[in-house]
Amino acid sequence: MKKYLLAPGPTPVPEVILEKMAEPMVHHRTPAFKAMVGEAIEGLKYIYQTKNDVLIFTSSGTGAMEGAVSNVINPGDKVIVARGGKFGERWGEIIEKFGGKPLYIDLEWGSPVDPADVEKLLKENPDVKAVYTQLTETSTCVVMPVKELGEIVAKTDALLVIDAISGLGGQEFYMDDWKVDICVSGSQKGLMLPPGHAYAAVSEKAWKVIDNCTQPNYYFNWKKYRKKLADNTDPYTGSVLHVKGLLVAIDMIKKAGLENMFYQYKVLGKAVRAAVEALGLKVFANPSCDVATAVSIPDSVDGLALVKMLRDKYGFTIAGGQAHVKGKIFRIAHMGYIEIFDIISVLSALEICLNELGWEFEWGAGLAAAQEVLANEYKF
Repeated sequence: MKKYLLAPGPTPVPEVILEKMAEPMVHHRTPAFKAMVGEAIEGLKYIYQTKNDVLIFTSSGTGAMEGAVSNVINPGDKVIVARGGKFGERWGEIIEKFGGKPLYIDLEWGSPVDPADVEKLLKENPDVKAVYTQLTETSTCVVMPVKELGEIVAKTDALLVIDAISGLGGQEFYMDDWKVDICVSGSQKGLMLPPGHAYAAVSEKAWKVIDNCTQPNYYFNWKKYRKKLADNTDPYTGSVLHVKGLLVAIDMIKKAGLENMFYQYKVLGKAVRAAVEALGLKVFANPSCDVATAVSIPDSVDGLALVKMLRDKYGFTIAGGQAHVKGKIFRIAHMGYIEIFDIISVLSALEICLNELGWEFEWGAGLAAAQEVLANEYKF
């Protein structure tokens, strides 16, 4: 059975990247490899749309999230956290672990944070150190109003810290123009690499805060990483293979054009949403992001069985819900190395599984709705 990977991370890795990562090992302190790192950093600046420093870590994206806390806040510091999904919750968990005092804005899952609520908290708490949220909340597939938040936070001494682990390279994002101070991401989603690399872009405003942070850390000591930037190297032993693969991914993204990629994923997401609505289902998030779509599962359909059937019987790996929405939503990714006929294929399998599980709909309605969007709007 052919396997299809359409979960919101890890996502498929192009064969050309796998081939590059399979080449013979090189030493991580050689001039040749340092040149690769320098090229990768410049490429990441393009993807982030920033002139700021970009740090590379050998870790999951959560490692970069931890660093964005342990290098910024001291015990007792107040921070604002938009908590409306598993990864908004993760910001809070990390902050609490390092002794920070989160001021939570609790959101209904699938809903974005209201910038006015953040502005109000900042005015009431002028000593807030930072505001933490997501670009795209992977667990609900909602997109956050980062641009609007940037305008608000930039008028204060606080930093705006964004988790773009699922969004970078797929969801529209312009770090410098949107006044974001720290943005972390990971390799295994829009950047089309295996898990194992994480990244952080850091503004000068953020470096001033980091320089005065007394929180203990070791591996994720960002000042050490910044010092090594001049030599295009890592304080420790970084993943040589990921850097090689990253260079290929960056080249692919540059050749396609970042704006074109934003557009294509937007169209793929529109097609998925048109399909599920034509099948009588409801999109879970509002507004839904461009890199993945979450869909509410009717009470009459076994949501756990649906995800399992797609994977085990038909070879399509998507994602189910987490925490209290487990079995109540499913999520289909349309980012990275996921293209038009991957989407058509998974929607076809979805119709078959829904039928087997007793959901009534007009055969082909979802496919027809998706095909109409793709035929009229997708750029080949």
